[in-house]
Amino acid sequence: MELTPPEIVKELDKYIVGQNDAKRSVAIALRNRWRRQQVPEHLRDEIAPKNIIMIGPTGVGKTEIARRLASLANSPFLKVEASKFTEVGYVGRDVESMIRDLCELAVNMVRGEEQEQVMARAAEIAEEKALDILLPGERDQEYPAEVDFNAVAQTDQAEGKTVSGTREKLRRLLREGRFDQRFVDLEVSDRSHPMIEIFSSAGLEEMDINLREMLGNVMPRRTKRRKVKVPEALEILTQEEAQRLIDMDKVIKLAIERVEHSGIIFLDEIDKIASRESTKGPDVSREGVQRDLLPIVEGSTVNTKYGMVRTDHVLFIASGAFHASKPADLIPELQGRFPIRVELDALGKEEFIRILKEPENALTIQYEALMDTEGIELVFQEDAIEELAQIAHDVNSRTENIGARRLHTVMERLLDDVSFNAHELKGQHILITRKYVQEKLQEIVKDEDLSRYIL
Repeated sequence: MELTPPEIVKELDKYIVGQNDAKRSVAIALRNRWRRQQVPEHLRDEIAPKNIIMIGPTGVGKTEIARRLASLANSPFLKVEASKFTEVGYVGRDVESMIRDLCELAVNMVRGEEQEQVMARAAEIAEEKALDILLPGERDQEYPAEVDFNAVAQTDQAEGKTVSGTREKLRRLLREGRFDQRFVDLEVSDRSHPMIEIFSSAGLEEMDINLREMLGNVMPRRTKRRKVKVPEALEILTQEEAQRLIDMDKVIKLAIERVEHSGIIFLDEIDKIASRESTKGPDVSREGVQRDLLPIVEGSTVNTKYGMVRTDHVLFIASGAFHASKPADLIPELQGRFPIRVELDALGKEEFIRILKEPENALTIQYEALMDTEGIELVFQEDAIEELAQIAHDVNSRTENIGARRLHTVMERLLDDVSFNAHELKGQHILITRKYVQEKLQEIVKDEDLSRYIL
């Protein structure tokens, strides 16, 4: 059973403060995917995803909402700036490249999942191969080891034990870590390839990869011998066996299905390609990019190195500040493909206080954990958090409003001395108070010219 919309919002609340309208919209869009899978098959293909445009200034959580949503749904997720496609044919990218990139991510994701399932079996096979290397007569005699294998074999023969018994004794010693300092010779695949770089126009981006693969199939598989310690040898053998056990045809099939039915593409900075009722200059290029994006968002079939991929049910979440333009400036066809519009609120002092305290990955928690690695107990008092939030709000008001990202800048400046000298402060308890914050930051905040550069 998939998460219900309230459950999705509850999960997003753990990491994102406020923005309830946006959370509701993405929760409904995600739930609709599950609902679509439950309807009769003849109707399933007719139900198109309800793409979303998030409108709001930078640093208010647009990207974070989309990324956390993809993580919740275990969906392939790709963030791409729409402005990347503004100069196709010169230095821009072919719009279909985002589907290819999404496919690559999905294949890696499914391969990782399949590898987890075969890891136990791969470890067993790797252990057998390691024992084959370690058994007398099949090992390198050059390096002394803690255990004399010949003595083990001779003792076992004197006691009437079989080779199988010797192997089991070595297996026990191997698992006990008695061979961890021993070196063995291991033959591994040589993964190095000659550097090939192709400067191509739009539509030919796959040529570089395809040429590498073609050369890899034509040229014989190369191996090389490495002298490694037994634990590393076990790890290498386990990884190689896991790769052999994975059915790549199944992985590719599952990955393509996952892209087509649960893929999410986050189109950032879509306002940068919105034309402003002009018919010449750069706006022509912007409108051209919109027309290139339209078939992908509308639903088309894209050729990738893994096969044909349909984009009819990929969920597109677009975002932009829309300071100098508005969603209505997009071409009508593209507007129609983003039926849900949601405006995100600018963040103020109260939201900054919550951001510093409430999320599971709150900045104060992150810095406390970082300093804990140096043996320092870092503690933020309530009044210090309020002062930090006020400073971030004031700086955003006077300079460019970059939302919650300002908190990162302020926190780094505040803890600059502690971070630099942490190795000398081991075992200390450092209390961050309002006075400490004011001493570190007030001079910079008062000097507007200085704050523009530093904060």
